[in-house]
Amino acid sequence: MKREDVKELHYIVPIANVASIVRHGLMSHNKAKRLIHRSVAMVEIQEKRDRKVVPGGLPLHDYVNLYFCARNPMLFKRREQHEELCVLRISTAVLDLPGAVISDGNAASGWTAFYPSPSGLAELNPEDLFAERWTDPDPILEWNKKRRKCAELLVLIRSRRGTLWGHTFHAMRRVRHCSRQVFNGRLR
Repeated sequence: MKREDVKELHYIVPIANVASIVRHGLMSHNKAKRLIHRSVAMVEIQEKRDRKVVPGGLPLHDYVNLYFCARNPMLFKRREQHEELCVLRISTAVLDLPGAVISDGNAASGWTAFYPSPSGLAELNPEDLFAERWTDPDPILEWNKKRRKCAELLVLIRSRRGTLWGHTFHAMRRVRHCSRQVFNGRLR
């Protein structure tokens, strides 16, 4: 994949956490433990992620995980919670943060490879990432499509001002409420 194929990155989060993110920035799983927050994570997946160490790096839970495409199997699993969730749009500038790592699939998977960012973009296939569907009659191919659809950018530090530059919500009334309460109407 080329850098120009990446228009933005995505952070899937409960709307209830947006005010805290504005105040404190995006945080890794381990840093967020110190704050009162809601989680969109699945317990069994977080147990895997808790045991994973990024090759040459730190524990996976020390990174903020951003998706290249939020329309993925993780969000699909949480479709019943769509009115409680939002997707934060993150600037591609985070690709250049020191220590950023690209995974070619769900970072918790034992089959996923890790590459330095931004050069690791070359290892991603935009057809996999931005595919409309990830189903396949062959269960092994379907599993691999799901894994690749969840490719991540892992960043070590809190988001900086200017990297959080938009949001998408399912329910418009929540957009207005969030914009008034959190962003004082200034969010584009």
